[in-house]
Amino acid sequence: MNNIKDISEKISCIDWQKVTEEMNEKGYAMVLRLLPGQYCEGLISNYENPDLYRKIVTMERHSFGLGEYKYFKYPLPDLINIVRKEIYSRLAPVANTWMKALNMARQFPNQFDEFQRLCHDNNQTKSTVLILKYGKGGHNTLHQDLYGDIFFPFQAVIFLNEPGHDYTGGEFVLTQQIPREQSKAIVLEPCKGDMLILTTNFRPVKGNKGYYRVQMKHGISEVHTGARHSLGIIFHDAVS
Repeated sequence: MNNIKDISEKISCIDWQKVTEEMNEKGYAMVLRLLPGQYCEGLISNYENPDLYRKIVTMERHSFGLGEYKYFKYPLPDLINIVRKEIYSRLAPVANTWMKALNMARQFPNQFDEFQRLCHDNNQTKSTVLILKYGKGGHNTLHQDLYGDIFFPFQAVIFLNEPGHDYTGGEFVLTQQIPREQSKAIVLEPCKGDMLILTTNFRPVKGNKGYYRVQMKHGISEVHTGARHSLGIIFHDAVS
């Protein structure tokens, strides 16, 4: 795989029907080995390049956990830009189905550029794509990535290190809160290059009287050894 066009072709070959079914059933879906190793390593090697980022966040200063993440600035690197745009266009129809099921008025444009214009029209103009780094003891508390009134109901995470080799611990944790029930925890250990698509906020679940919202959050368990990096692709921009 030698260029960005190959990534675009790989995205088009994903079984999007299966992704849709898994999103509807669980609120998340895994795409295996989306990025080859050299792409993952390239993203990590550019972590220290200050020209790529608009903001650095030290997580413990804000009680977010222990670790660091950096927001990319616009224009995004070509690889990230094409993944963001092409994944969005496949997920927009699923998002609109969810909105309809929950009787929500919001409908999302089919193309990312139109959705981004909607964000910008609502003063959400800052890039939210980020790369995260955790060392020993690093973790991320349970949260939702909402940056303004306009938010897309899905986001993606691409995992850049190999668990068990580059680091131990650091599992991806999802929690699901069904009304009047105890929270359910889901623990995932994706491999290097895998992409996880997950709900940003809630998912629809069918009950006796139609669909209702089930809240979901996500975080990272404690890293025991090594270093763990991931790329977070959030489709809505942040308030300026």
